[in-house]
Amino acid sequence: MSTEEVAADLHVSVNTVKTHLKSINRKLGTSRRSEAVHRARRLHLL
Repeated sequence: MSTEEVAADLHVSVNTVKTHLKSINRKLGTSRRSEAVHRARRLHLL
């Protein structure tokens, strides 16, 4: 899903989604959403 689609689905602003994505990327040591998904799967978080 795009950032805009996630925001609409969760009824939050796009900026809120972006802020959370930045935090997730920082914690996982990634720079892109797809990297974060792969890393989270390797760590058995997903």
